[in-house]
Amino acid sequence: MIAAPRLSLSDGSTIPQLGIGTYKVPADVTADLVEGALAAGYRHVDTAALYGNETEVGEGLRASGLDRDEVFVTTKVWNDDQGFDATLRAFDASSARLGLDRVDLYLIHWPIPSADRYVDTWRALLRLQQEGRATSIGVSNFAIPHLERLRDETGVLPAVNQVELHPRFPQDALVDWDAANGIVTESWAPLARGGLLDEPVLVRIAERYGKTPAQVVVRWHLDRGLVVFPKSVSLERIRENGDVFDFTLDADDRAAIAGLDTGERTGRDPALD
Repeated sequence: MIAAPRLSLSDGSTIPQLGIGTYKVPADVTADLVEGALAAGYRHVDTAALYGNETEVGEGLRASGLDRDEVFVTTKVWNDDQGFDATLRAFDASSARLGLDRVDLYLIHWPIPSADRYVDTWRALLRLQQEGRATSIGVSNFAIPHLERLRDETGVLPAVNQVELHPRFPQDALVDWDAANGIVTESWAPLARGGLLDEPVLVRIAERYGKTPAQVVVRWHLDRGLVVFPKSVSLERIRENGDVFDFTLDADDRAAIAGLDTGERTGRDPALD
């Protein structure tokens, strides 16, 4: 059974460090995948309104037979629904699809600075947290200037910042800033959308530990103190990706992986929206 450690959040909650991501997981396989991942020991599921599978995530949660408090559920407000009132309505819709009256973590999916609504959206998340409907609140794809603006205008920083992060784009400055300000960083596209699986450096390290390159990369995220979602539509691969708690990377491994940094994103730059 996969038994991921939990990290402390600034609001007093804790979050499982390893989760199952559901981006681009087809709705018709999501429920079975979530149920299977939970049976394997995962206790953290990440979805979003954009993904179109919140209903099926809820079905998988209920089919697992686990108590609600055993599973950490994250969802996100999409860009079109930003703004104070619209965000509250979007949360109601997500909750209804999930079949939950409370989510463990609710995120602003993107800052979209050109729309200039993310501060009002953040105020809506603060309301949801005050009402107990979102235990923790955070953001996704926020750069340091976006985070500083939330702090300056509301006095409250997010508990979590979920961003693209992988060995080719390690986001060192942002990770350090988040940590210094009590924010846990989460990694999406942790395997660079599969683009790292044939990387010779990772293949060599994996062979030495008797692991796969994907497992080495997941371990790299965990060793950095990040929350990580290695997404797959294969339950066998999901189980394999979670089999990472019997080894750690040494200093030479970390130095070799650091050499993969190219500053290359697989997704868009949030500062350009």
